[in-house]
Amino acid sequence: MRAWLLDELSGINHLRQADVDEPSAKEGEAVLEVLFAALNPADRYLAERQYPAKPLLPHILGRDGIGRVIQVGKGVSNVRVGDTCAVLRGDVGVNRWGTFAQRVVVPVDNLVETPGGWTAEEAAGATLVYLTAYQALTMWGPLPASAVVLITGASGGVGVASVQLAAALGYTVIGLSRNAEKGRKLQELGAAASFSPDNAQWRQEVKARLAPKRVDLAIDNIGGKLLSEVLDTLGDGGRVSLVGRLAGPVPNFNTASMFFRRLKMGGVAVGSFTNAESRAAWKEVQRLLASTGARPLVDSIFPFDQLPKAFECLERGPMGKVLLKVS
Repeated sequence: MRAWLLDELSGINHLRQADVDEPSAKEGEAVLEVLFAALNPADRYLAERQYPAKPLLPHILGRDGIGRVIQVGKGVSNVRVGDTCAVLRGDVGVNRWGTFAQRVVVPVDNLVETPGGWTAEEAAGATLVYLTAYQALTMWGPLPASAVVLITGASGGVGVASVQLAAALGYTVIGLSRNAEKGRKLQELGAAASFSPDNAQWRQEVKARLAPKRVDLAIDNIGGKLLSEVLDTLGDGGRVSLVGRLAGPVPNFNTASMFFRRLKMGGVAVGSFTNAESRAAWKEVQRLLASTGARPLVDSIFPFDQLPKAFECLERGPMGKVLLKVS
């Protein structure tokens, strides 16, 4: 079968197409013929040795995807040949070969049915971003019904998922996006307002919009110098769920900015979910999305042989998910 191999953990420029042996299912596993695979920033982080996993090389990236079951191993009764299943968060694409290949072996505990009414494209890239967004929204416990949630990088995969879920939970959502058209789209998806972090006055505009309230929870997908600005918008007891670091390290961070309003920051890591917790969260995600009619948003779909171009699109900042059409 054809696959994209990563030969060393020094960047996605070390990806190459190659023929590899056909996979086979062991006990408790299934082989999927991959229809669509989804890209995530975490794929790049792993390729750049910025992720705790250290898979055997060569490695196949790809944590998300959807495909048809073409083989099952011993002891498998809940998945059958011919089923179409999506990959739920697990070791696929991390410590075992992932979905940037024509076929992938997945433990059946990490397979879920396509939600009713969703297309294969919508389901292909949904599980990881929605589980991440769900953890970011719930890790501090229940928020008051009047809560204000600010989301940086709101037009990306986790950003869009966070906007949709926060809106479904009834919170007031503020999105940050540097692109005006994407900002308007975020409001269609459920954001009450959107602001550009390139505008030097964005914090003052957010405060004026919310007065006398302030932000209760920020979901930060960006990091860099923006994080300190985000802290300025929080009210007493405000929280920050740290998801990504697309802008790199936070420069000149002053911890005093957290003292007097008793702010707290915490890292989001869906790898901390057990399989049972992932399944429970995924079920709740589907319930929330169904309550508002929201669906996953796909930005672009690239042919299998254009994975490097797909990563370039991901780096530029898509509106939703970037997919690879595999078969």
